[in-house]
Amino acid sequence: MDIMKFLHIGKNVDLIKLAKVLSGCMIVSIGIIILKHAQLMTGGTAGLAFSLMYYWGIPFSIGFFIINIPFYILALMRMGLNFTISTIFAVMSLSCMTELNRWAPDFVISALLGAILGGITIGLGVAYLFFHGSSLGGANILVLYLQKRFGWDPGKMTFIIDFLVVMSGVLSVGVIKALYSLLSIGILSWIISLFKAKIASRHMLTPSSSLEV
Repeated sequence: MDIMKFLHIGKNVDLIKLAKVLSGCMIVSIGIIILKHAQLMTGGTAGLAFSLMYYWGIPFSIGFFIINIPFYILALMRMGLNFTISTIFAVMSLSCMTELNRWAPDFVISALLGAILGGITIGLGVAYLFFHGSSLGGANILVLYLQKRFGWDPGKMTFIIDFLVVMSGVLSVGVIKALYSLLSIGILSWIISLFKAKIASRHMLTPSSSLEV
């Protein structure tokens, strides 16, 4: 009886972890879809995946997953096995969720509204994933490591990296929409900064410690 109870509790804990990551990915996927319909960019590996989609028509989900592969190695070396597995699962989940947009009704949203709504939604989703020991790969892994190792503000670091990515994609969306894209990443970076203390208190252990979901 005790063994069965232990196994039952362990199963419930796994489901809770799974639900947290999926919830964060669902929030981010809504923001990604909003940006896509506003024809805007975002930062990090998601921004690079947008560039591949705009330039060569490569589906966002496929480009996003492939671009993140090298960063899994960094996550494994610096952030621990649990964090790496959680991140891979989050990236795969987000890739699948954004594909659901293929079957959703088409709509058009203004660049300004898209930038605001997309930035808020993605910022909340990424902050939620950070807090629960997961990320969406790429720059997310780097900024979490820098916060863990040096105490740097993850929101500010996210903005710097995202700024460079958006600027590299100016040709694909144009100058005006690139500026709206910068507004979006400014909003999402600000939201992540709001939660930096909670993220740090939960995960800033020692440089060699691993993150738990």
